Amino acid sequence: MLPVELSHAVWRLIEGQSLRYRCWDEEAVLYNDLSGATHLLGPVALCVLEALRPGPASMAALASRLLDEFEIDDASVGAELHVLLDEMSQLSLIESCPC
Repeated sequence: MLPVELSHAVWRLIEGQSLRYRCWDEEAVLYNDLSGATHLLGPVALCVLEALRPGPASMAALASRLLDEFEIDDASVGAELHVLLDEMSQLSLIESCPC
């Protein structure tokens, strides 16, 4: 599933965000009140944000949740999640934490 070096990486929401969103069909419009930016997200990205809302989570925990929620190939979930987390980090929605 995930390479060992990635499975221990931990991610969290950037502190202070309320991340308001509205969903329509298979998309969500999310407003980041810290940056003032609005983003169009798919259900997988929204699931990851909701998984991080209570607190930090490892990539392994996030991958497990995605496998439970969606029909994602077990062999590719790690690579796809790595790309998604990197993209959401570049949007200043999440950050890796030194936990």
